[in-house]
Amino acid sequence: MILTVTLNTALDLTYGVPELVPHASHRVSEMSERPGGKGLNVARVLSALGHRTVVTGFAGGATGTALRELLADLSPQEPGGPGGPDAPHGPDTPGTAPAPITDALVTVAGNTRRTIAVVDRTTGDTTQLNEPGPLVGADEWAALLGRYEELLAGADAVALCGSLPPGIHVGAYAELVRSARTAGVPVLLDTSGEPLRRGIAARPDLIKPNADELAQLTGSREPMRATRDARRRGAHGVIASLGPDGMLAVTPDGVWQAAPPARVLGNPTGAGDSAVAGLLSGLVEGLSWPDRLRRAVALSTATVLSPTAGDFDRAAYEELLPRVGIEEHAPAAR
Repeated sequence: MILTVTLNTALDLTYGVPELVPHASHRVSEMSERPGGKGLNVARVLSALGHRTVVTGFAGGATGTALRELLADLSPQEPGGPGGPDAPHGPDTPGTAPAPITDALVTVAGNTRRTIAVVDRTTGDTTQLNEPGPLVGADEWAALLGRYEELLAGADAVALCGSLPPGIHVGAYAELVRSARTAGVPVLLDTSGEPLRRGIAARPDLIKPNADELAQLTGSREPMRATRDARRRGAHGVIASLGPDGMLAVTPDGVWQAAPPARVLGNPTGAGDSAVAGLLSGLVEGLSWPDRLRRAVALSTATVLSPTAGDFDRAAYEELLPRVGIEEHAPAAR
């Protein structure tokens, strides 16, 4: 089982418009609604790849109820049947059935936030509006910690993803990283700003910043220098997302750069979360680093190509996977 933690879940609303024009009224041509927040996006991709996943974090109010109903609709429920606990976990096998997503979210009094993505169908550009999330009280945080400790006992890996809602202290991810390490569960941290700075000091197994988050953390925009600097700050491995240029991995086992065969146009919403799903699934399957990176880059690119924000195009993924380029670099100095 792979555990994902999303402290600031969201109900994701995506509006498609023929063309986004500032200061104008728009007629929405397409609309979708789905459970969101980075860790839930990761779980959705893991499920599609055939990995059983448990999601925890916070959900509350009418928006939280809608989110949980949509989450239940995503998960196959037949024990031992297609997508159930006994389903094959071969994510690179075409036709693999989706695996269950288990809802272990903690209920809070406040209302779960919404995020609104407006997609310009002419250019493919996306404008994102993110609400801040509910105020989380000390008792609600304590309830989350208790549930997290219980879930770690059955986890093969854990992903800590996204922003912090109001009321959660800035060192929250560092606390969750330390708990995972105490339990002997590999932990991937995907956040930004001060929560990342504090969290990396707790020595997560992996972090996955994008170029902007990496520059904010290290002060450098040169990818190799910044990635190696981030590793020296405490992470065992750093996987930097470089947008259309793919991913750079600095790990205890070596340094690799992976890139898609060509640049693609589309909606990048959720592409980084798909990459996290690729890295985690590869980790629990014991894949080599080059194969993990191939999967992560292929999934990320297939997400950009998907007509629905945050999903990945399965056919594109399977076609891209063997074509992702891998370049090995000199070992990282520690």
